[in-house]
Amino acid sequence: MEHQNGVDVEGSFIVVDRDTSLPYTTPPSTELQPELNATITSTYVEDDNQTIAIALDDESSWTLAGTRNIPKDATALQKELHSLLTPTKTFENWARTFRCIPDQYYTPTSEEEIIKIIHLARLSGKHVKPIGTGHSPSDLACTDGIMINTDKLNHLIRVDKKNLTVTVAAGMKLHRLHDHLELYDLAMSNLGSISDQSVAGVMATATHGTGAEYPSLCASILDLTLITAKGEKIYCSKTENVDIFNAAACSLGALGIITRMTLQCERAFRLENKQEPAKLGDVLNDLDNIIHSAEHVRLWWYPHTDNVVVWRANRTTKDITRPISSWSTSRWFIFHFYQGLLNVCRFIPSLIPTLSRFMFWATQSKPIERVDSSVNVFNFDCLFPQYVNEWSIPWSRTAEAIRALDLFIENGSVQVESGVGIDSNESHTQGIKTVKKETALKVHFPIEIRFVKKDDVWLSPAYGVDSCYIGIIMYRPYGKPVPYKRFWAGFEQIMASFEGRPHWAKAHSVTYEGLVQSYPKMEAFSEVRQKLDPEGMFLNSYLRRHLVPTSVPTSSS
Repeated sequence: MEHQNGVDVEGSFIVVDRDTSLPYTTPPSTELQPELNATITSTYVEDDNQTIAIALDDESSWTLAGTRNIPKDATALQKELHSLLTPTKTFENWARTFRCIPDQYYTPTSEEEIIKIIHLARLSGKHVKPIGTGHSPSDLACTDGIMINTDKLNHLIRVDKKNLTVTVAAGMKLHRLHDHLELYDLAMSNLGSISDQSVAGVMATATHGTGAEYPSLCASILDLTLITAKGEKIYCSKTENVDIFNAAACSLGALGIITRMTLQCERAFRLENKQEPAKLGDVLNDLDNIIHSAEHVRLWWYPHTDNVVVWRANRTTKDITRPISSWSTSRWFIFHFYQGLLNVCRFIPSLIPTLSRFMFWATQSKPIERVDSSVNVFNFDCLFPQYVNEWSIPWSRTAEAIRALDLFIENGSVQVESGVGIDSNESHTQGIKTVKKETALKVHFPIEIRFVKKDDVWLSPAYGVDSCYIGIIMYRPYGKPVPYKRFWAGFEQIMASFEGRPHWAKAHSVTYEGLVQSYPKMEAFSEVRQKLDPEGMFLNSYLRRHLVPTSVPTSSS
């Protein structure tokens, strides 16, 4: 394959309706040659003419197809949308683990402009991918087609103070939504660890917080508006276009572009937050009581130790109080000092267990209490770029899974129940089989454990089951790489053996054939996707891996 002018071209080809000075133009000819099987590999638009690069199946032959004009409406669309176009844009996700160069990058300000972009994509045969903040630590947002940045779809549409609901443009960032809700004495009932993402982004990936009685955020959606591959605008809710609603509430951008949502809120509230150190064995032996010991409970386990932080939060009317700042809680210490030590550990991994013990002693060995707004308590500083993997399992299996993960980290053994369908070199002992035995790992803290109430959103990892989310992390100090793939592979094997489902925003290795076994509504979702986007306009590499059977051919994105 030869790379010319940013275009990958295979075999012999011609370019029509352009002068012969271009470096990828074949010798000029006005004679028509016998037609051969040909594939259009690239196009370029200028004025009313379209340049077409064609790969032939016979390198010694070529053909002149003649002048091909762009339809006038496409030309007009390109000119009309030109002000929304950012040339030669490189997209990179927040963790700086994936990047791409889309063919065209638009930032529309209205639903009408989105419809025009989709119409243009259909005329030119381009794939389309909407993006928000790009916070997903995977290639979920990547495309080499048309990328639509939704940042300017960020306005407040309606507030219903009686029913405590809000309707917003779906590109609005969560932190801006919080600001709007505060003006109306409203708040989201639960949140994840950050509020940098767009509203559409957190819903599309089933982002979650923690709390035994609180489902994923996408369960708060009451209705939404979706623009399909045909440029049609569809309104759906729990009572109208119900199947589309159930699929779109967590859709990974695979059904179209969601432009607005109505969300259920509650009256603004404060949370009283208490953190206390505990021992891993004690926590696992009393896990059910701990899960229900507060409205919102999470655990931070420091691997290579038996140290755990039990984080609890309850609604309160108490006045706001914040802990006294100290050297060990300062941003300089947590961000800069810790990052520097992690960078040293890149060269001396054997120091990681010592670092884990030291950081627990310095930052978490004493109880911490505070009262603050719900947003300030729910949200955390994610520090610096990182590799992240996270799966949900039935919370009834949490203790088993954590013990298996601890064993894997400390001695390299991946042990799962017999009959879980993992093929490897394995030995059996009392219903347990060892599928992998290697050297011990050195991994970063914390391993975060959260609890989520079951919901009825088709592609939610918590669909139909009260779930425990277990998240692992490997920080990338100063953006530098660290080894993580063996940790990830063993973690996924362990989680799969405990009926696990991967978090959609994270990079994982499970294909459609595996996911359809664990998601009861995956086939129903696929039927809706095929109906709304039969040509796969909204597919990219990530979605093809996870949402499309490997036996189904799809074009590149």
